[in-house]
Amino acid sequence: MHTHLLLEMAADAAPDRVIVGARDGGMTMGALLDASRRAAVWLASRAGSTVTYVGLNGPSFAVAIFGASMAGRPFTPLNYRLPDANLRKLLERSAPTTAICDAELMERLSGVEGVELVSVENFARIHADKAEPPVIDTPDQDVAIVLFTSGTTSEPKAAILRHTNLTSYVLSTIEFLGADEDDAALVSVPPYHIAGISAVLTSVYSGRRMVQLPGFTPEAWVELVAAEKITHAMVVPTMLGRVLDVLEKTGQTLPGLRALSYGGGRMPVAVVERAMRLLPHVDFVNAYGLTETSSTISILDPQSHRDALSHADPAVRRRLSSVGRPLPTLELEIRDEAGNPVETGCVGEVWVRGDQISGEYSSGKVIRDDGWFPTKDAGWLDHEGYLFVEGRLDDVIVRGGENISPSEVEDILRRHTGVLDVAVLGLPDDDWGERIVAAVVTDALVADDELRALVRSNLRSSRVPEQFFYYPSLPYNDTGKLLRTALKSQILGDLEQPRNDKKIALNAAG
Repeated sequence: MHTHLLLEMAADAAPDRVIVGARDGGMTMGALLDASRRAAVWLASRAGSTVTYVGLNGPSFAVAIFGASMAGRPFTPLNYRLPDANLRKLLERSAPTTAICDAELMERLSGVEGVELVSVENFARIHADKAEPPVIDTPDQDVAIVLFTSGTTSEPKAAILRHTNLTSYVLSTIEFLGADEDDAALVSVPPYHIAGISAVLTSVYSGRRMVQLPGFTPEAWVELVAAEKITHAMVVPTMLGRVLDVLEKTGQTLPGLRALSYGGGRMPVAVVERAMRLLPHVDFVNAYGLTETSSTISILDPQSHRDALSHADPAVRRRLSSVGRPLPTLELEIRDEAGNPVETGCVGEVWVRGDQISGEYSSGKVIRDDGWFPTKDAGWLDHEGYLFVEGRLDDVIVRGGENISPSEVEDILRRHTGVLDVAVLGLPDDDWGERIVAAVVTDALVADDELRALVRSNLRSSRVPEQFFYYPSLPYNDTGKLLRTALKSQILGDLEQPRNDKKIALNAAG
């Protein structure tokens, strides 16, 4: 089943329902279908064998997704925030292609061999033509989406998602036209993230109107939620804290907001607790997934949030830092280095299996012949089946043969009232293999010994950081993932430079 069939089904059942844009004057389901068909005819006439999209969120993004599906062209949104050289390299890897891009990017991308550029504005004119759109025969092309990984530690990989992966996810998790007509979802994640793709597909199938925020600022987010009576929204961790700051400053309560999901990176428990206090009427959902899994594979639902926040049992309270339970349509196991399942409570690698799982790259498949996919995420399951993700396997610190998860130390350090943000890393050590260090963002003078004592009183002494580095901020990408490799490189660079300061600080701050 091709992804555009989701739109055809929804448009056939509810053609007049507004699906993209403002309540008044937005694009209806029928208009989106017509526009996508016109786009498909035009895209099929171009020489490019793929379609790329380089730009901000907007109605043409949804049209391009479905139009590419109808034309039988794999669709690849690219990160427009990349430096020119990196962006052009990804465009070269996508060629021959028809590239739909924001007007201000045309000059930056011109001259790439095998690439036909069209501005978003001109593409909009093409798909807005009032002529009756023809119905075209979709070629038998099973590759729906190609997404480049962030490439923070190596050359970006091209992850392949097939139509069957994406439609399996949508059909198994979303009720067809289950949204009320006054429901509206704010889409503020970028188009080149799997959550951006998923938002379009699930919103269309559920019938929930999408309101797209082209560029995120917390002020614009809050303003749009209020103005458009947004009922549902999704944020990444770095967004939520900034939104809460605006709410506290302005006194906004967002009474129309009913559900807020978050994901894309590890969310500090203190931020979730703060959000639940500020927005007690909102249902919170933590969604964990990967590009290679077509989005969500595990959910901490609203009731689990409420139970964890109010429960006296520490084991239940701890679930607020979990990603909930796996979707019922998936199998999930925790395995050791040999690929064998481990006991409940033991940390290992998260493996998943199900129809929505791709596990495929342009360079080859990682998914096993039996359908199991190794995520390269470290995690463990509690006795009730709640999944706790400890981070990437590459992030695990090996000190004297003992595996130490950075997240468990970070969680303790965040309890200090002066710690605003923290990252725990392993640096090379001749005696122990790796030594533990912590990069800390504070709003007050904090003594190293205070932080060491805090960790020592809650964890074993082997988990106490040997050094602390104080920075004005930590590096994150725009989807909320901490750039640990970049941070480690910065710390190692600082260590090579003789300093008289007791505390080494990024950009001479601290």
